[in-house]
Parts: sequence; structure tokens; C-alpha cells
Amino acid sequence: MASVPWAAAAACTLETKSIQPSSSLATLKDKNHTVSYQRSGSKLIQLNGNSEPVRSLGFQEALSVLTEGPKVQTSSYVSLLQECVNRKSLSNAEIIHAHIVKTGSHQDFFVMTFLVNVYGKCGNMEEAQKVFDNLPRINVVSWTSLISGYVQNSQPELAIHVFLDMLEAGNYPTNVTLGTALTACSSLESIRLGKQIHAYVVKYQTEGDTSVGNSLCSLYSTCGSLNSAIKAFNRIREKNVMSWTTVIGASGENGEAVQGLRFFSKMLSEGIQPNEFTLTSISSMCGTMLSLRLGAQVHSVGIKLGYASNIRVRNSIMYLYLKCGLFDEAQKLFDGMSHVNLVTWNAMIAGHAQMMDLAKDDLSAHNGGTEALRIFSKLNSSGMKPDLYTFSSILTICSRLVALEQGEQIHALTLKTGFLSDVVVGTALVNMYNKCGRIERASRVFVEMSTRTLISWTSMITGFANHGLSHQALQLFEDMLLAGVRPNQVTFVGALAACSNAGMVYEALGYFEMMQKEYKIKPVMDHYMCLIDMFVKLGCIEEAFDFIKKMDFEPNEVIWSVFIAGCRRHGNMELGFYAAEQLLKFKPKERESYAMLLDIFVSAGRWEDVAVVKNLMREEKLSETDDWSWIRIKDKVYSFKPNDGLHPQSAEIFKVLDELVEKAKGFGYKQQESFELTDEESASVYHSEKLAIAFGLLNTPIVSPILVIKSTTMCRDCHNFIKIITSLTAREIIVRDSKRLHKFVNGHCTCRDFGVSF
Repeated sequence: MASVPWAAAAACTLETKSIQPSSSLATLKDKNHTVSYQRSGSKLIQLNGNSEPVRSLGFQEALSVLTEGPKVQTSSYVSLLQECVNRKSLSNAEIIHAHIVKTGSHQDFFVMTFLVNVYGKCGNMEEAQKVFDNLPRINVVSWTSLISGYVQNSQPELAIHVFLDMLEAGNYPTNVTLGTALTACSSLESIRLGKQIHAYVVKYQTEGDTSVGNSLCSLYSTCGSLNSAIKAFNRIREKNVMSWTTVIGASGENGEAVQGLRFFSKMLSEGIQPNEFTLTSISSMCGTMLSLRLGAQVHSVGIKLGYASNIRVRNSIMYLYLKCGLFDEAQKLFDGMSHVNLVTWNAMIAGHAQMMDLAKDDLSAHNGGTEALRIFSKLNSSGMKPDLYTFSSILTICSRLVALEQGEQIHALTLKTGFLSDVVVGTALVNMYNKCGRIERASRVFVEMSTRTLISWTSMITGFANHGLSHQALQLFEDMLLAGVRPNQVTFVGALAACSNAGMVYEALGYFEMMQKEYKIKPVMDHYMCLIDMFVKLGCIEEAFDFIKKMDFEPNEVIWSVFIAGCRRHGNMELGFYAAEQLLKFKPKERESYAMLLDIFVSAGRWEDVAVVKNLMREEKLSETDDWSWIRIKDKVYSFKPNDGLHPQSAEIFKVLDELVEKAKGFGYKQQESFELTDEESASVYHSEKLAIAFGLLNTPIVSPILVIKSTTMCRDCHNFIKIITSLTAREIIVRDSKRLHKFVNGHCTCRDFGVSF
């Protein structure tokens, strides 16, 4: 057979216009009047065949007349059913269906086929299938309506089954049918099924059809085959805006943003006007490339084409500005929107989360996170409901801010809205509680998750390891393996960190070998870091040094810093000085590295080296300390710097600290000197975290934990002092510094005193 016999169905498509009567006014008759249901856009008054005036009815009034009257014309049913589709009103569609059955019109093939389409678009595929099964006869339009309904209702497997049933029944698909079946394959991400339908398309020479070509392009893009997608696009004889938008989107989705921009340029040169989806796709690519210049040009094109107020286009441009770091411009665009949707809110929240990563300092990052929390609060006040993406983003921000109180409120909201059962939200909650020092709550959320991904397992394993619960971490790792979940690089970092914290050398080396031999994972710096840290903690300095020499790549600053700290702690000054020389070659950018170098050189009286370090500090413009700490109480953030006397409660804060120092001396506390990045040789009297903790003691309930964020690494003196405070006050204190989380309870810290270097 040379071609598909399209003739029988050539005039029948799923478009409403092809199956509606030419008049937009459906005529009904009650006992006394001839009336009409008038669709939008038609004239107010029309005449019936007898030139009688026809009274125009609204939709609900027309329904009332319909249910009270006898059998009506087919056109009346179709117009009313189409309005049900427009309104997504399943209940009204069911009322009309009941009237169709009551009056015997269910024998009308045209009406019943249209009803299959209506039920599909209103989301009731069970009823659509029943209507289809009872059709007096079935043609390609009936089959296509049912297939389309399953695709639209996210049931692509059933759509494919219906398509196969159609072929077995001897019916020939139209181009619309083939395009819909290919869309089902895209939803399944099944390139195997897609290629089989593609073969059918090739057999009947319909690759050049616009709808089929668009669907093929989308299929291959979804399945990651960009070359095949472009070939399908090139075969389309008459490319429309959807064709160009599909191939542009395919390029962006497959990591070829430059290719997508070339297609966009060619599209414009051929006189094809982009639509809102084209502009949105192109804006996204500009964001991927961080090309503000191109993005601004796309914005201008959108304004010129009349899309200045289009919410999709504005959202994409706003997110482009956020990705490029132009937060003020994005905020102006956001504030100028007369209407926003959830995508708008999510973009703003995600953008401020990104601001935390791009911030020049910790204070700016903290301000960005606080602004994201404010935006989330405004979203809730707007009456719009957050979705799983909103919850995932805002919980990540709570993790970064150690905002436990806000995280708990969001947890309650996920429970109320039903999103707690989502694996993405559940994993974000686990991570949030871990980062906020609430390991028991993290564990509870993890246990209650109905589904767990590798990320969920890894987050919980790492959480246990960071809280010093090494045996729980390793037991969970073994449980994960038994569950058939394959670990990745990050999972093994968590397992090795657990071994390091507990000094479990045999187990650590076993996991290190398992990772390479059984799972074919090549070790990275973090894996070596865990093992070297373990040897250093155990005082096995020579073994740690041997491991450094066996690494496949050059050790970084972190490795040498950990090694120096171990040498200093265990008195191996010779290797410590060697490591210090290696660290100096990096000209480190972090303040803590210089403080540690000063510590080891001053303790050995190597004043020339001290001078070298201080000169490097000046070159790197690190001569001034940048020690800040924050504490959040009742949605308000309070910040402190060393010896901060500007706070309104500074007198009370210093009084509390002085009293605590005196009491701590009874526990053997002696203030230690630490080496700051100033030209002074003595440490500040009170570092920022001490002030923040004292403020927390004064202003929070006695049973509440105190959570503090610190911009730099905690020194040994502050660490020892906070341990004693927890014994004196019976308060739990959590400090998240630039390196790790410290949870102090009853005179002990989860880092086991290895989380400080100087």
C-alpha cells in the first residue's frame, strides 16, 4: 500500500473547529420560546428558521432549559459540551451526558465520539473508556480521542495500548494519531517504542507532516538524541512556530544552548514570529550561558512583539537576571508584575538561594537567605499554595541559615498541604534537620518516608557521621546496600567520615577498597581527606603522610591544613613545618589557614616565617578580621562582631560573659591565646560567637537550644569555653562555623575536639 487512506478522516481532527457547527449559537426550544445558548464572540441576537427572535442564554440557564426540555439538536450538545471543556467542568458534562442518554441521543455517533474527547479533557478517563466501548461504531477519530485523553491524563502506557488495539483492529492512524502516540512515547521516555512508530511513519511517507515531525523532534529530544531530533526537524516540509520552538528547546535541554540560539536566529531570519514558549526557552538558554547581553536582546524582542506583560516571558527574564546576579533588576521586575503565579514566586526564592552561593561574604549570603524567607512568607500570605519545588528550595535555605524554627514551621506546612509524602520534600527535611543539629528529628522523617532515593540515604548517612554517630551511619550504609541501592561518591564520603570520627581504620580501608573494586568509583580528594583526617586524629602522623604521598593527584590546601593541625596537636613539628611550606605555596585565601600557620610558627619561635605569613596576609588583604556571628530569635536576626559594644544589650552581654568566665575557671578553663590576622599578637577578648551565645542565653527560653552561625572557623579557646558553658547552664548550643557543625551538650561536642585547628 503506497499511502495511508486518509480520505475517510481527513476532515476530522481533534481541533474543536472541525467538529463544531458553523453557527456559534446553539438553538434550544422550551414550551413557550425558541432560545439559544450563545458562545462568546457571536452576535447577541440571531433568528431561527421562522424568523422568530431568539433569546440568548447564559451557560447555566441553557443547562436548565436543556434538562427540562425534550431532545435537542446535535449542535446544541456539542456547543454545551465544548463549554464544559473550556470550564473544566466534569459535573456539567455528566449532566449533559445524562440528558443525551435520557433522550436517546446516545445513538448519535458524532455526539458520543465528541463526548469521549470531553471526558478525556475533563480528566475522567474511566468514563471516557466506557463511552468509547459503547460507541455504535468506531473510526479513527474515536480511537484518536481516546489515545489523546490517556496522554493528557498522564497515562501514556494505556495510550500506547489503545494505539496498538487500533492497529490490530485494522484502522489506519491519521497524522494526529501518530503525533499523539509519539507524545506518549516521549512521556515514557521510550526511544524503542518511538522508533517503531517512526518506522511506521517512514513506511507511509509522513515524516514531512508538521505535527508528526514536531512530535518526532520532541521524542528524540526527550530521549537525549539531539542529532535525531534535528534530523526530524529538518524533514518537516512546512515548519511552523511550534516546529522551531521544539528544536530550540531540544537544543537547550540537551546542553547545546549555542545551537539553540542559532536556530532562533534562523527562525527570525525566515520571518517566523516567536511565541511566548519560544521566548521562554531562549531566555532559559541565556541564563544557562549567563549571557546577560543576549538575554536583554531577547527581552527587547519580547516587548516589541507584545509579550511585555506575558507572565511566562516575564518569569523567564526575571530568572535570567537572578542567574546572572542582577538581583535588584529581578526584584524590580517582580515588583512591577500586576499578576504573578507560583513559578514567579519559586523563581524569586530559588534566585535568592543562588544569591547565597554568589555572595561576596557570609553576611551578604545570610541577608540573601533571610530575604528568601521573607518572600516565602509573602507567598503564604498571598493565598497561593506552595508546591514541592517551593518547599525544596526554602528548606535548603533553612539548612544554610540554620533556621530551625522556620524549618519546623515549614515542616508543619508540608504536612498540612500533603507534600510531606513527596520524596524530594522529605529528603530536604532530612537535610534541614541534619544541618540544624536535630539528628533525632532527621532520623524520624527518614524512617517515615515511604520512598527513598540515593540522595535520601546519603543525606541521612552523612547526618549521622557529622553528629558523631558513626555506628548508626555505618549500619544505615549497610541497610542501604541490602535495599539494593547503589552508593555513589558522596555516599562513600559519608561512610568514610563516619569511620574517621570513630577511628575505625580497618572498616575505613575496607570501604575504600570496596568503592574502587566493587563499585568502580575512582577516589577523589574528599575520600583521601577522610582517611588522612582519621590517621591524624589517631596520632598516626607518619601513616597519614604516607597516604598523602600515595595520592594520585597533588594534595590541596584542605589536606595540608588538616595535616598541619595534626602535627601541631601531636608534636611532630618537623612534618608540620614541611606541610606548612607546602601550604604557603598555595598562597591560601582563607583566613583560618594563616591563623594556623601563625600558630605553628610562633609556637616554635620561627619569627622569620611569621613575618613571611604576615606579608602574605597583607598581599591578600587579610590583615583585618572578618569574624561575624548571627543568631535568629523569633524571625529576627542579630549579628555580632568581636568585642561588639554597639549592641543595645552589650552591657548585659559582657556581664554574663564575665560571670561565665569566672565560673568556668572552676572547671579548669584558662583563656588561650589565638593568632588573629591582625598585627596584634593577642587574641580578641570575646570572639563573635561568645557574644551571640550570651545574647541567646539572655533572650531565649531556658529549655530552647541556642543556634549560632559563625563566618569563620571556631578557635580552640572558644570551643573549650562553649563546652563548659553547656555544663554550667544545662543548655544545648549549636554553632555552625565555616567548616562544620558543632553540637555542644553537657560539656561535649560532636566533633570530639577535632573540629578546631588553632
